[in-house]
Amino acid sequence: MIPTPWGEFEMIAYSKDPVDKMPHLALVHKNFDPSKPVHLRIHSECMTGDLFGSHRCDCGEQLVASMEIAAKKGGVLVYLRQEGRGIGLINKLKAYNLQDQGMNTLDANIHLGFEVDARAYGLAIEIMEDLGIREIHLLTNNPEKIHAVEDSTVKVISRIPLVIQAKKENQSYLDAKKKFMGHIFD
Repeated sequence: MIPTPWGEFEMIAYSKDPVDKMPHLALVHKNFDPSKPVHLRIHSECMTGDLFGSHRCDCGEQLVASMEIAAKKGGVLVYLRQEGRGIGLINKLKAYNLQDQGMNTLDANIHLGFEVDARAYGLAIEIMEDLGIREIHLLTNNPEKIHAVEDSTVKVISRIPLVIQAKKENQSYLDAKKKFMGHIFD
């Protein structure tokens, strides 16, 4: 158990390698009850947003909002180590440099030779199954997460949007996510 600003959560590490220094995590609220639909967020690591509060994205604010909801509803946050939409921190910083030169977030990834979004959610499904979760209220704006869970043994009861007020530093980023990636902000 770890005490957080939002309450007590059990932190469970998941890795196929027992000496993995960067495992995936599940933060499970102390009032978690897998016999009922669980409020759940699948969150991909974003060091710049989650740890340093960067305004280039809305990731850190989504993480905080998700922890608040999980605390109120006895929910779970699945934290996947797939930084920069799966391209890693160094390449994410290279993409930031390209964005500073006028590219949008998608074109920057493509320019660097990567997919627009290289993340996978199979591990999140495995974590949910390990925790005995059968039904969820999914906290997301990302249609890819919805589809990934819908194609699994876990049933999506509802989608709860995580709408974060845009800032001047991330307005174009959020616009690109909506226009080109189909993110749902309502």
